[in-house]
Amino acid sequence: MADVTLYPRLSEKAYNTSQKSPVYVFEVDQAVSKQALAQAVAKTFSVEVVSVNVLNTNGKRKRTYISRRGRFVKGQRSDYKKAYVTIKAGQSIPIFAADEEAEAKAEKQTKQLKKVVEKAEKKADKKAAKETK
Repeated sequence: MADVTLYPRLSEKAYNTSQKSPVYVFEVDQAVSKQALAQAVAKTFSVEVVSVNVLNTNGKRKRTYISRRGRFVKGQRSDYKKAYVTIKAGQSIPIFAADEEAEAKAEKQTKQLKKVVEKAEKKADKKAAKETK
């Protein structure tokens, strides 16, 4: 497999796993082997892969209603393979970098807002103290 396409699994569970340990979750093609996947991750993200675990998942059977014909249609979602890639401790993959940047920006804005509120409260307290004298 010369060309392996990596799709990061963007779910809460995958995000929490990557925050707590050096394990990242990817969705890959059914035919990709563990060795090819490890090489692709190492080459793409410049990290050292320790281990790769895969999970083949069958697509769910679903039934949808077609209103024009007034009947149900049976179908099935696509099968896929999830790969849990463990990398060397101390290294990271910037999959969720945009989320982390947004959290940092929101935290910074919250701190600035608290400072503004505290300043306004102090000003109001001084004004009230002057009026009571």
